[in-house]
Amino acid sequence: MRRTEPEGHGPVRYGPPLPPDGLPVLPELADVLARAATRAYGEPVGGGPELLDAARGHLERRGAPAGPGRTVAAPGAPALLVALTAALGGDVLVPRPCAAWWAPYARLLGRPVFHVATPAECGGVPDPYALLETVRRVRAEGGEPRLLVLSVADDPTATVAPPEVLHEAVEAAAGEGLHLVSDETWRDTLHTPHDTVLVGPAEMLPERVTVVTDLAGALLPGGWPAAVARLPASAAGDDLHARVLDVLTALDARVAAPVAAAAAYALAEPEPVAARVAATVRLHTRVAHALHATVVAAGALALPPRAGRHLYADLGPLREALAARGVGDAQDLEDFLTARLGMPAPGGHRFGDDLGALRVRLSTGSLLGGTDAERAECLTSPTPLELPHVQRALTLLRSVFDDLRDDAQRREPPR
Repeated sequence: MRRTEPEGHGPVRYGPPLPPDGLPVLPELADVLARAATRAYGEPVGGGPELLDAARGHLERRGAPAGPGRTVAAPGAPALLVALTAALGGDVLVPRPCAAWWAPYARLLGRPVFHVATPAECGGVPDPYALLETVRRVRAEGGEPRLLVLSVADDPTATVAPPEVLHEAVEAAAGEGLHLVSDETWRDTLHTPHDTVLVGPAEMLPERVTVVTDLAGALLPGGWPAAVARLPASAAGDDLHARVLDVLTALDARVAAPVAAAAAYALAEPEPVAARVAATVRLHTRVAHALHATVVAAGALALPPRAGRHLYADLGPLREALAARGVGDAQDLEDFLTARLGMPAPGGHRFGDDLGALRVRLSTGSLLGGTDAERAECLTSPTPLELPHVQRALTLLRSVFDDLRDDAQRREPPR
């Protein structure tokens, strides 16, 4: 019997975590954390003064100024999204596909989640016409859409929404009275920052947008949970800030004091942090583009990666070759590629895509080697793709995809 619903196939409803960078911890960050390890007291709920001051400066440099009482911190972006969803109430709208961690927290609160199609040129933001139609349909069925979560620099698609596309989506959302949460976790990981124009929705509609940034995206190791949010500067923003703090207090969602010290240091962007961020982005850019070239050469479809540490590929054109290997849906594809590549390859169903679509997210961090020494070598090498351990990983990747391509070509009917 064919599977048609994703909920029973592994931890689909909760999905994979953010793709790690795979790199050793920056020594200066480790030193800050170690010096703060003797702090016997915890951070206040919502973040202490040092962390919030650093967050305000960081956000202001990115076009989202936040005065006192407009910034909040939590142990990871999921805690912030839970608090925002609980505080705002109503139904939640997200793009299809979207970050794997967005929808589960709304479901945890018993809130309906509605996926909205994205435009052809990017992911992360809804197509404005599809958004308006979804809002109309939800209201006609008795729902109450209030919150739209979007991402200009997107996980999973690794695309960056053009400003004109984002502007149309923001205008449509504002016209329907929706509050926007802009997940800007990957904002500082643009592959070609001089050729990519990134404008956040808070720069277009500051009074209706909350900006959320998980610092594990660019600044902190994934195991040091910390995230910050900037809320609107308005009476409604004051009320939202108070309610978010209420929820975080009920959850006792505090950033650990040593992590808070490291986060404040990283948010200030001193030279060691800025240099590491730039080097990390250069490395993942090279690997992502090699990954993209391999996947496309095999006949699969993928938008060119513009940000982050991953690639979102559609293997629909290779369906017959995959079917011969027992792969019929995204869960099968996940199982097949994870086993063949020896690396996590979550299927598109974990990001809200259709189970029947053969889509997968591949992460660049998994191709950097198996030890800290190998990964550190990637960071310092002028030619990381030529390192033996990276070449082995890319060769295996090419072998798997080339086999699928060759099989697909053999199965094509003669012309």
